[in-house]
Amino acid sequence: MAEYAGDGTDRTYAYLLVDHLRWLRQEGLAPKNVTFSDVKRYMGAVGAEVPMPLGTPWRIGKKSYGNSTLKTAAACLKGFYLHHADQGINTELGEVLKAKRLPTKADKQRSLLGHVKKIMPGNPLAPKNQRRRHPKMLPDGAREVVRAEVNSARDRLVVDWLGDGGFRIGELCGLHLADLHLRDGAACGQCRTPHAHVCHREGLPNGARAKTKYDWELEEDGVIRGGLIKRVSPAMIHSYFDYMTGEYPRAAEHGHLLVQQHGRHRGMPWAPEGARKMIGRAGTRAGLGRIRPHMFRHSFATAVLDASHGNLVVTRDAGGWASTEVVDEIYAHVDIHDPVFDAALRTVWGERV
Repeated sequence: MAEYAGDGTDRTYAYLLVDHLRWLRQEGLAPKNVTFSDVKRYMGAVGAEVPMPLGTPWRIGKKSYGNSTLKTAAACLKGFYLHHADQGINTELGEVLKAKRLPTKADKQRSLLGHVKKIMPGNPLAPKNQRRRHPKMLPDGAREVVRAEVNSARDRLVVDWLGDGGFRIGELCGLHLADLHLRDGAACGQCRTPHAHVCHREGLPNGARAKTKYDWELEEDGVIRGGLIKRVSPAMIHSYFDYMTGEYPRAAEHGHLLVQQHGRHRGMPWAPEGARKMIGRAGTRAGLGRIRPHMFRHSFATAVLDASHGNLVVTRDAGGWASTEVVDEIYAHVDIHDPVFDAALRTVWGERV
């Protein structure tokens, strides 16, 4: 089923549904005789907190779903069984899944007439919200150490662009040369200073995909407009020209920024997994343990938030988050060693500041 899925969310739903169908086969169940207890048990088998026996171990050797994936899986299962109920199959489970709830403040803000909403569709399979706090950031000085450990201009570009741009690794590996407007006053007219357009493209040969899906287009004049616009630092420009003039293959016709440099796929677009492994090896050689590309993004967001004196809008736009709520939830917590924080506590304690 997954191989016939479409793009974006359809593909995610397809893989989650395939996982559930495999579990049904293992348990000797069919959609027509699944109960609500069975579906809750499945959610527990993939990582949800469910106070019941889970039966035979499932997904041995694989990680449990995170909270976000559990929510997606819950929505997928609800839609799957409600579709069957509409066809007259297992209508009892369908009735249970047609739960209702009161609207939240966020629900009302999303709707033009939110103030008149009295009831919202609910999902009894969905896990509770979890606050994401204290993200895993780079150790102090790790960027410089990792950069010194990499072996090519391409890899130095990756470190600089992750560190100064806050890119997701899928965004970085999905960049095309046409997306880069690295001179002042670019022809797109959308940003006066050097910048990059992060464009969501499906079906790239390296499997890279940008998470953000802003509209973009290649105009008749050959200029990219739209997408997520991210500012580019002088260090990023320097490492770009170092890479382009020294290592980028002249015969490359695919237009990707990052290319594979070794092996039988030499000259082809570089996959995100290759970039992750490169960063991980460099961190290990530097004695920093396992370093992941997303740690650069966490460190970038925290640095921007600190430099902007806690401005959530600036941090949101710099990193390309969908809302300030996400930034506030993940990054906007006080440093317990901050002088202002320390002074406030000592005042409450009656100590002399």
